[in-house]
Parts: sequence; C-alpha cells; structure tokens
Amino acid sequence: MNLFFFKRLARSAPIAFTATFGGQSKSDRNLFRVPLGAIAAISGGFSYYCYSLSSSPNLAYLDADAAAVEAGPKVALNPDKWIEFKLHETATVSHNTKLYRFTFDPSAKLGLDVASCLITRADVGEDAEGKPKYVIRPYTPISDPEAKGFFDLLIKIYPEGKMSQHFAKLQPGDVVEVKGPIEKLRYTPNMKKHIGMIAGGSGVTPMLQVIEAILKNPDDTTKVTLLYANVTPDDILLKQKLDALAASHPNLKVFYTVDKPSSNWRGGAGYVSKDMVVKGLPNPGDDTLILVCGPPGMMQHISGDKSKDRSQGEV
Repeated sequence: MNLFFFKRLARSAPIAFTATFGGQSKSDRNLFRVPLGAIAAISGGFSYYCYSLSSSPNLAYLDADAAAVEAGPKVALNPDKWIEFKLHETATVSHNTKLYRFTFDPSAKLGLDVASCLITRADVGEDAEGKPKYVIRPYTPISDPEAKGFFDLLIKIYPEGKMSQHFAKLQPGDVVEVKGPIEKLRYTPNMKKHIGMIAGGSGVTPMLQVIEAILKNPDDTTKVTLLYANVTPDDILLKQKLDALAASHPNLKVFYTVDKPSSNWRGGAGYVSKDMVVKGLPNPGDDTLILVCGPPGMMQHISGDKSKDRSQGEV
C-alpha cells in the first residue's frame, strides 16, 4: 500500500480517515488546499446494481431525472455533457484495488448529492460502421461532496473488466470523461429511524456515502446497520475505516461475512443468509429502510434482478 499517498490524503480527511491510515505527511502541504473533512470514505467503483428497498413490496425506482443540477455554487459535473477530468495521482489499496484522484477547478465543487454517483466513459475503438465505441460504467466517488478541486475513486481491477482495465492503464495527466450526477436516493437527515444496509465487495461505496452523511451531522440520530459480504478477509475494503467509524459512533454497527474464511477469521462465514438479515437488520416498517448494493450474483440471491421496466426486486 502506498502509505505516503494516503497520508497526504489524510490532511484533508475526517478524523476517522486519519486514524485509519495514521499520521500526516510533512511534505506537499499545499497539494490540495481543501478544508478538513474533504474525503468522506474510501469506496470502490462498481459496475453493480444498487437498489433502494423500502419496507413495502412496491419499491422505489432509481430516478435519473432527479439528477439535474440546481442553481448555486459552481460545480464541475454536468448531467447532460461529458466533461474531461485529469488524473492527478494513484495509490494501491489492495491486491486488486487502486485509488484514483482526479482534479478540476479548485474553486468548484464536484456537484454530488447524497446518495448519487457519476458515470465514466472510455473510448475502446470503433464499431462495424467506423463510429467510436465506448464502454460506460457508474462509480461512486469517495470524496466529501463539499470538497473543492478534486474527487477520488476507489476501483477494483477485474481481469475481464473493460472499464477497470482502462483505469489500470491510466497515468497521471491522462483524462477520463465523466457525466453526472445520477441520483440514487435523496437522503435527508432523520428520514428513517433505522437504515439497514447489505453490501458486497465494492458495493460498499454508496453505503459509505450515506453513512458519512449521517455520522458527520450531530443532529442526525439515524441508526445504521451494515452487513458487508466478501469472498475472503483480504477482499474486505476499508475494514479499518469501518471499524474506526463504528467504534466512535454508537449509532453505527458493522457485521462482516466472507465466503472463504481464514483460520483466524472471527466474523461471519458464508453467503448473506436469512438468519443474518433477521438478526442484524431492522424489521420492516415505516421508519426503516433497507439498502442493497453488490455484484449481480449477490443481488439475485438477496433481492432479485430488476424487471424489464427497471422496477426493484424484493428483499
């Protein structure tokens, strides 16, 4: 892991981020002139399906039309236009995950609400008619929505992933086309008394976005329970980060389960089960909400795939 880069990020990060990666670097203090709290939570890019599941069988649609940018402070994103963002720096996080920092006008905000994502586009050649051919994938930035001049993406590199392989080849100074934001859930403080979350792999990204929004607001008393599933203990992203947040905020509880536990693993074992959900997550009700995000196989297992009209499946 490139600890030097993380320490530089920690200068503009919340206390939990600093506690996770430790210390501050004394050099490059003016790399990013941003206020404390600029980085919300490291998370992964995901070509996943993310559902917002209410306690009712009539589940909400993911409304991309709600992503229009309202008048206000200058923002870097545009929901109707592809914008080029320059890669500033990268760092290795795990055996298959890297952190990417992109920069833009230091006087502007990214223009991201909670909870929303952006979409990226990469040119991968030409089609049969000689027209440009693109691969498009959504990612949830890890940066605090209030951060100015930069945003961070945590991306898992898959051997057969067209977009992740494109990211793997990027060098500082290269650009990526981005459009957004795409709103997934319009979160408001205390909208529910208890929010349950089921995440798989880098599907923890949007969960962290909501978690950070809740925990940094002293007036938000929402309880959050996260059930986080991975293949092995080494695949768990941000375990130190999540544990630090849970230790310092009594309204957050995090449970882990892995398909292939190691000999010294002390968390849950196996796929997410009905027993895990019943014991760990809030019961259905008007004051509760269940959020699910993960790879397609996990979504099929937990909530079912989306129907042709893009409506949600049931937990």
